[in-house]
Amino acid sequence: MTRPGWHEYFMEITRVVAKRSTCLRRQVGALIVKEQRILCTGYNGAPAGTPHCSVVGCLRDKMNIPSGERHELCRGLHAEQNAIIQAALHGVSIEGGVFYITCQPCIMCAKMICNAGIKEVYFQGNYPDQLAADIFQEAGVKLISMGEDAERT
Repeated sequence: MTRPGWHEYFMEITRVVAKRSTCLRRQVGALIVKEQRILCTGYNGAPAGTPHCSVVGCLRDKMNIPSGERHELCRGLHAEQNAIIQAALHGVSIEGGVFYITCQPCIMCAKMICNAGIKEVYFQGNYPDQLAADIFQEAGVKLISMGEDAERT
């Protein structure tokens, strides 16, 4: 038996978190870790107390909106947003933490991650958002690809 390293361990947990997603297009999981301790998790889906997209259908599909465009026309929150919100709800400081995400963050999430004081982002699966990558670089946040395709989650 081979024991996984920390990054592999946390990314595996992130893939399990993604299985809770109710998004019809892409299941994404996120995990915030600090000093090798899990602080919070998040997955993409509709706001608490509202019907899931798996029940009411995908607004973006109905409107033929391509992936990566018009983020505001979606019922759901991104996994990264939900993880940050969970930390805030429970009074957990994520400053100096590390994000693990099953997909490269979009520009909206990149800005939130930078302002939350996250120092590193490990991800799997590419998401075509060069502006997000540029923002991370400018803010000094390390963006690290783990090289596997998140689409399998």
